[in-house]
Amino acid sequence: MNKYSYHMYEMAHLAVAPARALSDATRLMFRNPINPLAHTPFGRSMSAGAELFERLTRRYGKPTFEFEHTFIDGRQVPITEEVIWKKPFCQLIRFRRDSGRNDPKLLIVAPISGHYATLLRGTVEAFLPHYDVYITDWMDARMVPLAAGRFDLDDYIDYLMELCRLLAPDAPGAGLHTLGVCQPAVPLIAATALLEAQNDPCAPASMTLMGGPIDTRRSPTAVNTLAQQRGTAWFRRNCIINVPFPYPGVGREVYPGFLQLSGFMAMNLDRHVNAHVEMFNHLVEGDGDSAEKHRDFYDEYMAVMDLDAAYYMQTIETVFVRHSLPNGEMRHRGALVDLAAIRRTGLMTVEGEKDDISGVGQTYAAQELCVNLPAERKVHHLQTSVGHYGVFNGSRYRREIAPRIREFIASIDAIAARGKSDTRRVRLASSR
Repeated sequence: MNKYSYHMYEMAHLAVAPARALSDATRLMFRNPINPLAHTPFGRSMSAGAELFERLTRRYGKPTFEFEHTFIDGRQVPITEEVIWKKPFCQLIRFRRDSGRNDPKLLIVAPISGHYATLLRGTVEAFLPHYDVYITDWMDARMVPLAAGRFDLDDYIDYLMELCRLLAPDAPGAGLHTLGVCQPAVPLIAATALLEAQNDPCAPASMTLMGGPIDTRRSPTAVNTLAQQRGTAWFRRNCIINVPFPYPGVGREVYPGFLQLSGFMAMNLDRHVNAHVEMFNHLVEGDGDSAEKHRDFYDEYMAVMDLDAAYYMQTIETVFVRHSLPNGEMRHRGALVDLAAIRRTGLMTVEGEKDDISGVGQTYAAQELCVNLPAERKVHHLQTSVGHYGVFNGSRYRREIAPRIREFIASIDAIAARGKSDTRRVRLASSR
């Protein structure tokens, strides 16, 4: 890829700015109720077309979670969003609830895969009534100055280990519970294995891996096949570009968000084209609710961030080309990541029947690789009739997947409680 591609993208965005402004003005003019044409099919068509053009050429900023409250025990409880830990490439957000309850802690590890952590808004919302919820909020690499250094898969694992040591000591009951959605499945299970190998008491009590690429040789998808066929050299030539001025990260090598978005859209181009045609029709027909749902989805979907090239390339090499984790060859700063070391941390894997990103069996592979984990600490769930997005969001997630995750976490807490009770009985007996 031309090293000036990012610059050309920025120039193209600026070049259409006048047309975008004119389009927005047209939309407002034909939507104004005092304009007689606003009430005609022609006026609604003009307004709808102008809105679609403006939205398709807009640069979408980072969305926000905007949680104001949740319901606990039938009463409304306010939510306060606060940053409790921060590093150059990540900050940890806590959704503080003024409930007075001492619920288990749940760390949700968001993916660094182009979209922001807010893509997991539905994931978080389902757990707010039941847990003290935290989420990793990864930074847009183009906004991180070069002086902060690079960020790779080893750093990702370091961050997760540090977060476990931050949160676990004060976690009630069995300890800290963790959940990794998609790409974080690999670094989360690796961090857990390393903590367990060190007999670190801050190893999480459980981890739930959802639609993650543990072993991409199983039911390979188009994404997996592309990585295997092209190899890392192709990705470096065609996907890595330097951040241009005036961003704070000027000069940093990244996999840019606009390229990722192009790939996302190309995978299901017909679906996206049809969705925008439907939105146009909804606007012309005056179906505001359906149009608003479209806006909400694409406001999130179109907001993308740049990935540090070091992290992206190491992930391609380790996870998708060499399959280092399932082959028993993955290393973290020279130390072998041995999943056999996991003996205490409960494991739940969740897959979607129609997942076209992480095929069926790829996440389940973790169950077979954790050979020393007792069966009572293992659970697998295959959700029928959902794709990748449906694994962690949507009605089936809320109705079927989230309740099973809660049941799994409760079972791990119960096992821990039994263990503590048995330990107390042994101590009492020995003291006599």
